[in-house]
Amino acid sequence: MEQPSDRSIWSALTRGAQQKCPSCGEGKLFDKYLKVVPNCQQCGEELHHHRADDAPPYFTIFIIGHILVPLMMWVEIAYKPALWIHSILWLPLTLALCYWTLPRVKGALIGLQWAMRMHGFNPEHDEAAEYGGNTPV
Repeated sequence: MEQPSDRSIWSALTRGAQQKCPSCGEGKLFDKYLKVVPNCQQCGEELHHHRADDAPPYFTIFIIGHILVPLMMWVEIAYKPALWIHSILWLPLTLALCYWTLPRVKGALIGLQWAMRMHGFNPEHDEAAEYGGNTPV
């Protein structure tokens, strides 16, 4: 049996984070905001196998929290603003950063799955056997 060629994890992560196909880096990864295209329009790579599930929101919250909480603490200690100023400042910033970060994190995770041949990204993987004959919807 022929060994499959190596896939660069770093390039797959960066291509996915750029919302491009992890295989060729040319085609779009998403059809809508977070809807993954079934196949790359450039190279034909099947992308519907991904299983990002709850990981992108979790990592997005983790990343944004580590950016904003120190900033919030610094502003509170340095300026002691009223609570309404905190709300006006941090709520829109949090929403905007999460909205911008989420598709990039999801793309990077899909790229990682592709590079590591996880789930259906491995041509020798039997997806039906993994689920007892029932593939997930």
